Amino acid sequence: MRDWWLDEAAHAGQEHLDASYVAGYERKAGFDPSEDLDSLRRHGFGSDSILVDIGAGTGVFAISAARLCRQVIGADVSPAMTAALRARVDDLGIKNLTVVEGGFLSFEYQGEPPGFVFTRNALHQLPDFWKTIAPGRIRLLLRPGGILRLRDLVYDFEPAESERNIGLWLSRAVRDSSVGWTAEELTVHVRDEFSTYSWLLEPMLERSGFRILERHFHKNVYGAYTCEWKN
Repeated sequence: MRDWWLDEAAHAGQEHLDASYVAGYERKAGFDPSEDLDSLRRHGFGSDSILVDIGAGTGVFAISAARLCRQVIGADVSPAMTAALRARVDDLGIKNLTVVEGGFLSFEYQGEPPGFVFTRNALHQLPDFWKTIAPGRIRLLLRPGGILRLRDLVYDFEPAESERNIGLWLSRAVRDSSVGWTAEELTVHVRDEFSTYSWLLEPMLERSGFRILERHFHKNVYGAYTCEWKN
């Protein structure tokens, strides 16, 4: 590791390193992977595919994907997350899902190049300089023509519209932190983490060698992209 390289675990969010928080994470996130799996299927994901899930967390997506493809590698920088995912894999007897510790900057993969990479709500932990390094590393990981499915908190508005849009987002937050993120938690995200504007993120992806095939936003904040490595 280069001595100037970012320490991803230090930027993972302290709550994601906390086993007690991780135990309630799936209920809090309420994540349904079906839309992302449908997008990947439209671009060739199937029984012979290899997929890497970066920022796999407790494995909702990775486990669902493993039921549909040949191999999944679930990577996360949080030992608490990977421990929870390994326990679930063992409990369910899943043989084609490998769990490793690593992130955008530290994950190393040896083997047949995967055709697909998925990541959800992890890229925003990196400052913008590293957000550009990350998709470049993903491109080198993928086979030519491979697909990246990226889902994250991305601001799809102009700077002058920030106060209105962030205020509206916070006003719609849940009150019960066990079933979602409260206004106080979202405030910490905006202030202390590194979500960026869509009009900055998209050139980063394109500069890294990806072509954006699909783009969808919810509430001007929750973005989903399907991208292809332009061979």
